[in-house]
Amino acid sequence: MELAPRLKAKLLVQALVRRCGVENRAAYVVRRGDADSGAVLVKRVSAEGCTVFQTVFSGDGDRRWIAATGDAPGAEAEADAFLARQTRIDPDAWVVEVEAPADWTP
Repeated sequence: MELAPRLKAKLLVQALVRRCGVENRAAYVVRRGDADSGAVLVKRVSAEGCTVFQTVFSGDGDRRWIAATGDAPGAEAEADAFLARQTRIDPDAWVVEVEAPADWTP
């Protein structure tokens, strides 16, 4: 099975930030990772709490976003601790923070 070429991490982050701008949402690149292949983590901050999303690839090679810290928003300290662990494991990871309502997903 041949997988389609993957979008570089830097372009994915740029597209996400631009999309947020179009939607009138604040988005900040908190940590820059490897431009080509770094993982992308998105911390959604809402009035209900924080959720961290990360990309995964399905069996057919499609990129999907999953709520890595669970479906329900949690405390910001928990989200920050998760991000700290992930960036220790993967120093090439990108972190983007988005201010958005709890039903928003990347």
